[in-house]
Amino acid sequence: MMKRAGKPALFQNLSVWFKKTSASSDIVISDGGANLQRNGTKAQWEKVNTVQKMQNYINQYAGDSRFSYEELYRLSGYSERHAVRIFKELTGKTPREYIRILRLSRSAQALVGTEKNVLETALDSCFDSHEGYTKAFSQTFGISPAQYKKGKTPIPLFIPYPIETYYKHLWKKGENEMEPQKPFLCMITPVERPGRKLMIRRSKKAHDYWSYCEEMGCDWEGLFNSIPEKMDTAAILTLPDCLNREGYGNIASGVELPCDYTSAVPEGCELLELSPCTMLYFQGPPFQTDEEFFRDLGQVFQAVDTYDPSLYGYEWAYDLAPRFNFGGQSGKGAKLAVPVRKIQVSAGR
Repeated sequence: MMKRAGKPALFQNLSVWFKKTSASSDIVISDGGANLQRNGTKAQWEKVNTVQKMQNYINQYAGDSRFSYEELYRLSGYSERHAVRIFKELTGKTPREYIRILRLSRSAQALVGTEKNVLETALDSCFDSHEGYTKAFSQTFGISPAQYKKGKTPIPLFIPYPIETYYKHLWKKGENEMEPQKPFLCMITPVERPGRKLMIRRSKKAHDYWSYCEEMGCDWEGLFNSIPEKMDTAAILTLPDCLNREGYGNIASGVELPCDYTSAVPEGCELLELSPCTMLYFQGPPFQTDEEFFRDLGQVFQAVDTYDPSLYGYEWAYDLAPRFNFGGQSGKGAKLAVPVRKIQVSAGR
């Protein structure tokens, strides 16, 4: 049976840790050469910055022969023992555990995205043998790499969320309205979506992306994006009343799939059917930094809230499909999608 990853400490524990160690005074920290004044203590931000440096090095060199643990700990500025302790405190994993699951997740993407066989993928992923790689893959994902390559079963791929992202989210709470608004371009495109299936994982109390991850964990993104047949990337959904279930809230994670999708449905997920409909896609400009992403995503949400679809013959149709928050990736714009329908004009008009 496919394994379901537990809740990562990044979202399960960080807000608790932040509140316990917060001080009332503001400090100035350095971020990419720019000084930012935020709430927190110097000790907090030293930990966050240290772990972020380690994450950056791991993400860049985890699959490279130049990677070394000695360099990783040197970059942290601490002893190996202390660096391992604070890394696990904030990510829920030791550096070795983090690197192992990152390499395995990248290898899973290579298995279905390239023509390489299991042995070639194992060697590219810094494993010494087919046997060792197969054992590690099976223990992590509950399925062998050969079976995954053949059957393309959804598995919870590990997403290396930057540790600073969570804190920049906390910083931005209540600050957006205080910042001067910069010119913002949001592209709005109507797209006819066919009948399709929707695989979702429901929440009970969540009201947005962050609260969803705190309640349900953040393995959903890797899980849903591991499905080769997906019609778009995974998203946080606001479900219409017709798709809600008693005992659950209206926030879920999910991914759109073709009507002929017949592969496995992971534990804790379910398949729904969506009728053909028109979706309005709101897309922001490409961004490079977390600050730009948070700013742009907020402005895309604002564009949705202030847009009048009737000017172009549409009306909102929240009864037809969920509202999709696709988030965004570096170099790409933040993206939302909202269902609409053509306004019916009476014969007498």
